[in-house]
Amino acid sequence: MVKKRRSLPEVNELVIGTVKKIFEHGAFITLDEYGGLEAYIPLNEVSHTWFRSIREVLKIGQKRVFKVIRVNRAKKQVDVSLRRVAPSERRAKIYEWKRANRAEKLLELAAEKLGKTLDDAYREVGWKLEDYYGEIFAGLEETSLRGKEALVEAGVAEPWASVVEQLAKAYIKIPRVKISGVFSIQCLQSDGVIRLREILLSWKGLEEKYDNVKVRAFVVGPPRYRVDVEALDYKTAEALLKDIVNTVTKVAAEKECSAVFERLR
Repeated sequence: MVKKRRSLPEVNELVIGTVKKIFEHGAFITLDEYGGLEAYIPLNEVSHTWFRSIREVLKIGQKRVFKVIRVNRAKKQVDVSLRRVAPSERRAKIYEWKRANRAEKLLELAAEKLGKTLDDAYREVGWKLEDYYGEIFAGLEETSLRGKEALVEAGVAEPWASVVEQLAKAYIKIPRVKISGVFSIQCLQSDGVIRLREILLSWKGLEEKYDNVKVRAFVVGPPRYRVDVEALDYKTAEALLKDIVNTVTKVAAEKECSAVFERLR
């Protein structure tokens, strides 16, 4: 069960709830993120469309996204609504819930490896990542990309940092995009081979200006040379490829060689 640091939700907060009991004038819901805390949904908050029976909308054991509409902190009573949840809010909450579940599973694995409890994992890792990155899973994604440095920055100490780094890199794969193109480069001078080599190496170091990118260059067959650029998003990939093309064509012109670039689809 995904954990929250607070014991009670806030008004207007979206929560994941499981339908526990259904009555003619409402239903009781257990809030999965709040240790099974019981909430009530009045009949008039079930749906904005007409229905004959509440059981047409809610089923025992069903998980739904609800919106908190009232909180009595003294009595720990919570009322929720289903009809006030917009489709976009529901999708966003389900996405958040799935990420939180994945994060908790990795924390569980880390705790098992260290002979600790899940509460220990949240205290030593989870809440620190949430404080620093805004979300536990976002911190684990950073760890998958940057390694232990991302954990240390958030205040995670050893031995947790080493174990969580290993798990993040093993279980979290960040989607990458790839764009490609081919240079046709010709140097007809007597020292053309030397000039060609200098042109082909001219872009080296440009990738250091960008985060989490990879560049692979190889010979298709003289005079054609392919370049593949990988990044986390198309904007970054396009910017780096543009830098490479500008640099190669500029150096080619300085070396009095011809260089034509063709983008591959």
